[in-house]
Amino acid sequence: MAFYRVEPRVRADGTTRYKCTVRVKQKGKIVYSDYRTFTKNAAADAWGKQRVAELERSGLPNLSPSSTPLFELINKYLSDPHVQLGRTKKYVLEMLADSDLGRINISDIKPHHIVKHCKQRREAGAGPSTVSHDISYLRWALKMAKPSYGYESSELPVIESYPALHDQNLIGKSERRSRRPTSEEIEKLKVGLKLRMDQRASSGIPYIDLLEFSILSCMRIGEVCRIRWDDVDDEQKAVMVRDRKDPRKKSGNHMIVPLLGGSWEILQRQKKTDEKVFPYNERSVTAGFQRVRNDLGIIDLRYHDLRREGASRLFEKGYTIDEVAQVTGHRNINTLWQVYTELFPKRLHDKEKKQKHLESSNQS
Repeated sequence: MAFYRVEPRVRADGTTRYKCTVRVKQKGKIVYSDYRTFTKNAAADAWGKQRVAELERSGLPNLSPSSTPLFELINKYLSDPHVQLGRTKKYVLEMLADSDLGRINISDIKPHHIVKHCKQRREAGAGPSTVSHDISYLRWALKMAKPSYGYESSELPVIESYPALHDQNLIGKSERRSRRPTSEEIEKLKVGLKLRMDQRASSGIPYIDLLEFSILSCMRIGEVCRIRWDDVDDEQKAVMVRDRKDPRKKSGNHMIVPLLGGSWEILQRQKKTDEKVFPYNERSVTAGFQRVRNDLGIIDLRYHDLRREGASRLFEKGYTIDEVAQVTGHRNINTLWQVYTELFPKRLHDKEKKQKHLESSNQS
């Protein structure tokens, strides 16, 4: 039996889209699924009715099986110049291609194969949020196979695996971090990074400047390593940060960011021997940081935590959430609000105490 359902989806920019999902059930199981997204509810409803009528009249489309293994499909994505892949997505796809799941034909992938893959990943030490990336990008790969390359493929096995994956805690959302390096840890890192610079002088990576600049500018290391001298605004003591991370857009998210608290001076003392201010591979920077961190025995500190440290320092100096967002680039200030409330959990009690004191003084 064919049926459809229209669901409103509110996007990050506040606009509403209407997703119409058409499915066919046989003996209690979903054997066919398709969907489209529309700007108006009426258009979504009309497409759903039309698609159901077509399925009732003509039956299921003849989907011939494909003997293409998953790794071959993934390699097509990786080598396709028109497919834009971020670092994380590329890494996950490469890992999927090298896994046991990658050797299975895309037409033969079943929910239990996916559950087995996730169990193996969890047993290897990956957390639920990390495994969620596997499933998200696997679903994308299977979903885009037909329109991209004509492979007969379906995301249905991924959809059907979700109940088991959630029930067994194999996938889940990432936990919000609140880790900040202590002043002692930062000083130890500087000493360790200075030693690494002396030992690897040929690399030329100014680890200490990068560490301090990352904290003071609140930038991600990838953003730091993309800054060009052409993007530096001497008059405003600011830089253009290109392609800042934004869940709503993949590219073109350029922002003017003021350099505060000494970050401007760090930038100015860099050598102008390249078009980039920090012409270094971000992976090399983070790898060096991690090596020093591990050698020092500093537990559970990631390079990305320096961004939170920078935002926390700005709050402690009295900057407002809107002002901090101008530096960090957060589109959703709820993230910064969580940082702020964790720093000052007593602020409402202090405000109430001050108000009572004023009322008491006025009555006197």
